[in-house]
Amino acid sequence: MKYLIIGAVGLASLAALSGCATMSEDQCLAGDWGQQGYTDGYAGYSESRLEDHAKACAKYGVVPNSAAYFSAREDGLRQYCVPERAFSEAARGNSYAGVCRGPVEGAFLAAWGDGETLYRAEQAVTEARSRVDSLGARATELDEKIDYFQGQARDTSLTDEAREQARNRVQELRRERQQTLREWRDAQDYLDYAEREARDVRYYLIGRYGF
Repeated sequence: MKYLIIGAVGLASLAALSGCATMSEDQCLAGDWGQQGYTDGYAGYSESRLEDHAKACAKYGVVPNSAAYFSAREDGLRQYCVPERAFSEAARGNSYAGVCRGPVEGAFLAAWGDGETLYRAEQAVTEARSRVDSLGARATELDEKIDYFQGQARDTSLTDEAREQARNRVQELRRERQQTLREWRDAQDYLDYAEREARDVRYYLIGRYGF
């Protein structure tokens, strides 16, 4: 029970730990290698994570207790190496360090593949929406430029040549705007398709893993 609690706490700090040193001075001096092992196992880190901790703690004269670390890490891995966790991690785009062994590995990898399927489907939606937004912004920008050069074309204080150049520029911009709108419509159609696909994948897979 202790490790279940500390594992949840440890996960919240993983982002901070993954930047530079994997452990702070206080963590090194506390020497709770059971807690650290469980946290790392629960997070799916490979065995080499202990080497990173050893390097981080060496400057404080602290040597890891590898026996306590690896014993608790196994407890953490038992929580990590389950299909529900595999699906959740993969669906968030996280990577897998190959830490699940033995009988659990097959089911874990199958669930990981399902999570990756959902991740790709939702990434396709994100990318499609970004393209729609980008083309929409370009169309708005072209409208503003057209308005500007139309004003130039009507400006009697300009030379006939300058007004003619402005009219030509308006025609160029209108052609570009038409092309941009065609691309925007195609992008919107693809976004609608990607959203349907992602919705179907979510419906099919999420219920299978209890989410």
